[in-house]
Amino acid sequence: MRILITEDETKTGEYLRQGLSEAGFAVELARNGRDGQHLAMTETYDLIILDVMLPQVDGWSILRSLRDAGHQVPVLLLTARGDVDDRVKGLELGADDYLVKPFAFAELLARVRTLLRRATAPVAETRLVVADLELDLMRRRVTRAGRRLSLTAKEFNLLELFMRHQGEVLTRSLIASLVWDMNFNSDSNIIDVAIRRLRAKIDDDFEPKLIQTLRGMGYLLDVPNKV
Repeated sequence: MRILITEDETKTGEYLRQGLSEAGFAVELARNGRDGQHLAMTETYDLIILDVMLPQVDGWSILRSLRDAGHQVPVLLLTARGDVDDRVKGLELGADDYLVKPFAFAELLARVRTLLRRATAPVAETRLVVADLELDLMRRRVTRAGRRLSLTAKEFNLLELFMRHQGEVLTRSLIASLVWDMNFNSDSNIIDVAIRRLRAKIDDDFEPKLIQTLRGMGYLLDVPNKV
């Protein structure tokens, strides 16, 4: 498994490279955003660990470039800030997970392994359909009533979870653990913000509305007359 680390803090970068190398991964380290972006866009990796605050090109820009180019490589963001807005921004741009500095290496390693398992897990189905909403897992495309919808990587994963569990009530804590690999914080609105943005794309211009909110319980996706 090949991992790219883009980290400008020398001590942190070397610490991560050594630890992941000892864990059996092939690791490359870029020390600035420009080099990291070049490697990410031209080489093939199984996972990218990306610091947000980088010289020359910041982590947000690198992540945006990857997703705009159609690269679906898992990305783990490292940030010195734990603000909800920053976390939401990263997830909406297509990050698969994030860690707030400082962090324990054991936690990072666990998250790396989880992301890699998810990326390599076999897909039993290639197409999911609910009403006129269709999700193509092979081409990573979503359409509703024949109209192509533009979703971020995280929105796609969230929608896939809902469609695989059509008609089931999914709690915020379950969504957080399955889509973001994080423990749910009741004071955080990340899940609600993400679902609101997904709903705006798949429901606002269409009928019937598929994403349902069950107050005090969670969310589900289904045709309304079946709820």
